[in-house]
Amino acid sequence: MTTEARVREALREIVDPCTAATGSNLDVVEMGLVEAVAVAEGEVRVDFRLTTPACHMVPYFIEEIESRVAPIEGVESVTVDTDDGMQWTPDMMTDTAREKRRSTLDRYDAHYGEEASAE
Repeated sequence: MTTEARVREALREIVDPCTAATGSNLDVVEMGLVEAVAVAEGEVRVDFRLTTPACHMVPYFIEEIESRVAPIEGVESVTVDTDDGMQWTPDMMTDTAREKRRSTLDRYDAHYGEEASAE
């Protein structure tokens, strides 16, 4: 039986590409990008937040979500809906994700100076 918890577990395998580029490698769940997961009679719907309206990774996210969720036993279809990229804030990240991000930025500061982590 497919459960929301099983779907979220599969979504944790998807690393946000922007965090991969900085070396913090945060998954989309800990980033707070998964707004909601609904499971009903083999149909899974994932409501997904974008971090910015200018995000060019929408096709990547949809493909990754579908490829991770579709193989779960009992899943017959996967629907991914994205928002407009205006709602997400860093406050939506888990505490652990914020710590990883801060640690990565601190390493950049130590190596390159404070300009590296200007936000």
